[in-house]
Amino acid sequence: MPQGPAPNPQSDAEQLDAAADQAIAACGGDAREAVKALLIANEFLEAQISQGYVRGVKHDRFNTYSG
Repeated sequence: MPQGPAPNPQSDAEQLDAAADQAIAACGGDAREAVKALLIANEFLEAQISQGYVRGVKHDRFNTYSG
């Protein structure tokens, strides 16, 4: 089975650095505020996922065969 190109760790690291720089810039250059904002965003996303499981939301890759 053909696989896509192997992940490039250098490229991944550069992308993470760029994302971190953007988060810090969005918080006026304050790294501590950027961390707080990212923690809040993460908590929000975790709550959304948890609510989906409680409601029984199914996504294509988690559907089971029922036929």
